[in-house]
Amino acid sequence: AEEVTVRLNTGEELSADVIGADPKTDLALIKIKGERTFPTVKFTDTEPRVGDWVMAVGNPFGLTSTVTTGIISALGRDIGSGPYDDYLQIDASINRGNSGGPAFNLEGEVVGVNTAIFSPSGGSVGIGFAIPASLTQQIVDSLKNNGAVTRGWLGVQIQPVTADIADSLGLKEAKGAIVSDVTEDSPALKAGFKTGDTIMKVDGVDIADARDLARKVAGLVPGKSVPVEIVRDGKNMTIEVAIGAMPNEPKMASKQSPAAADSLEKLGLSVMPAPDGAGVQVSEVDPSSAAADRGLKAGDIIVEVAGKEVNSAADVDEAIANSAKKRVLMLVRSGDGQRFVSVPLDRG
Repeated sequence: AEEVTVRLNTGEELSADVIGADPKTDLALIKIKGERTFPTVKFTDTEPRVGDWVMAVGNPFGLTSTVTTGIISALGRDIGSGPYDDYLQIDASINRGNSGGPAFNLEGEVVGVNTAIFSPSGGSVGIGFAIPASLTQQIVDSLKNNGAVTRGWLGVQIQPVTADIADSLGLKEAKGAIVSDVTEDSPALKAGFKTGDTIMKVDGVDIADARDLARKVAGLVPGKSVPVEIVRDGKNMTIEVAIGAMPNEPKMASKQSPAAADSLEKLGLSVMPAPDGAGVQVSEVDPSSAAADRGLKAGDIIVEVAGKEVNSAADVDEAIANSAKKRVLMLVRSGDGQRFVSVPLDRG
């Protein structure tokens, strides 16, 4: 914004400067011009709980200083707005114009900043979302001190550990985040991370899933060296990594390549050598196969099978034959990067 005007509850309007903004959380910090002082609010340092009462303040439909009440319905909501989603879900009535307003607890402390609603009609249906006070405080402090938000960066492409993948890797539980690719010239590459590593802990804190890892790493201070506990080839390891600063446009790892044929009936796939010689390209998928159910499609590049690099149909057959498990884990490259796919084997 070129000009920012703050309107007080008395109706008085004052000019303000933008100190900084964070597009990833849709938060901005502004400062009213002049030397006047104003009353302030306090961010709570108490962890919110489901069932806690909240009061939402805002200007829905231009109706200034509207207060609605409700409870915290859920914690840690992911609403698909980005990798760091960690919203409070509240049922206090929130409509257009509430965004940016505070949600208070019964002690008058800010527990969150209202930011979005879920509504098929555009009006409140009792499902609203607020950025937690703890995250808001971090953003405010960073904008105040630096004028921008700097997030920690590891430099890995990750995906959740599903039950199928956990079974393929021999993990007891489907938790953590599996590395499907390591970005070039990243902290992870320099520290020795490899594709197929499963990240279980960062700086001593358990990692529940891929989204949890993204949030944890983003909250770390760039330059800090932290231990990361992983599982590699069935063995527990700890890697020390110096956290980097997230680039404005994080580099994604490897993209796809495209186009004579061999059949792997066990997987319901036909493959051919990849054009660049790295991996095999899927030329056909049996629509009734388990591979099709797992999302494999023509054009995908299979880079590894059961942890072994493959460059021909024979390599794939050999890797399957040498695997003693009921499922085979494949590293697949497609247009949006690399991912692991676990496909059950019919050994009958």
